[in-house]
Amino acid sequence: MTSYLWNPPVVQSLPVRGKTERFPINRLFFVGRNYHAHAVEMGRPVDKSAERPFYFTKAPQTLVESGATIAYPPGTANYHFEMEMVVAIGAAGFRVAAEDAHQLIYGYAAGLDMTRRDLQLVARDKGRPWDLGKDVEQSSVCTEIVPMEQVVIAQGAIALEVNGQTKQSSNVDKLIWNVRELIADLSLFYHLQPGDLIYTGTPEGVGPVVAGDTITGRVEGVAEVALTISAAE
Repeated sequence: MTSYLWNPPVVQSLPVRGKTERFPINRLFFVGRNYHAHAVEMGRPVDKSAERPFYFTKAPQTLVESGATIAYPPGTANYHFEMEMVVAIGAAGFRVAAEDAHQLIYGYAAGLDMTRRDLQLVARDKGRPWDLGKDVEQSSVCTEIVPMEQVVIAQGAIALEVNGQTKQSSNVDKLIWNVRELIADLSLFYHLQPGDLIYTGTPEGVGPVVAGDTITGRVEGVAEVALTISAAE
């Protein structure tokens, strides 16, 4: 039996609707600028004919379940919400054709990509990695996984409110790269595995929250996500 200097991290996991077993998390992938209106508001319009999707990752330890209360993070004065549809991968795949991408889908969830926007933009403008802006403790919020094996969601309302006031309202049919395209493209670079989550991008309307704010959001036909921001530690 292997011994360690200290206890290794626990396996990150999420509940699964209708099951007692939990969904063990492997990796967290995030798609950048995957709605045209959001890309424009970030000052980086996307030309799909000349570009391909781009991604960043976060540590699985950043995962927090919907309904949590988290502290306002250190090092930022501009902490932003980003509402996203999340694809849960349930089968291995490498170099998968788009027409076969559905075979990797286990289900879906609703998620939040919380972002230290000020730090992200400084890094972006200096050509540096985004880690301090994106790979933030307790910044990958996710609901339970809703099993929808081999189902490709192509449309459905996606929305978010802060303290009951609508901030984001769109439809996943506005994704620049759809679910099939994202799975196929990611599988060119990674051996996708069961337990991988793909946060598919956020629509326009992203903005800041402060201590005391409550975020609620939803993906039609999938789930509703909630998060409360408390004072900084």
